[in-house]
Amino acid sequence: MESSELGVILDSSILIEAERQRLDVAQFLRHVAERIGDRPTALCAISVAELAHGVYRADTPERRQTRRAFLDDLKTTMVIYSITSDTAELVGKLHAEGARRGITVPFDDLLIGACALEQGYAVTTRNQRHFEKISGLKLIPF
Repeated sequence: MESSELGVILDSSILIEAERQRLDVAQFLRHVAERIGDRPTALCAISVAELAHGVYRADTPERRQTRRAFLDDLKTTMVIYSITSDTAELVGKLHAEGARRGITVPFDDLLIGACALEQGYAVTTRNQRHFEKISGLKLIPF
């Protein structure tokens, strides 16, 4: 299975950077469109988990509130693809194929990559070194 450019899954690295820059979701999405063009964009559910982790790890109430607002706005604005049993099966296949070649990809990135492949999407990320190890996945550097 190979991804095309039907759309783009946004990796968590981009979302975290936007939150740190204090962009609201509308500003963030305009920035994304400027960088990657006018393509459909979506999130993988694992990115929601990664952002929620940041909400609960916030070291101040203000930071927690800012992160919560950003995550809640993302959840109401963007398409979010779930991890399904088919996604899980693809993750197992990709993980086994990588292991045979001596390649290890962090599990969260493997889930995001599998989600993109399943949808026929590319991934845009600042973390190319992990995603470039996923066979058939098209990357769009951010």
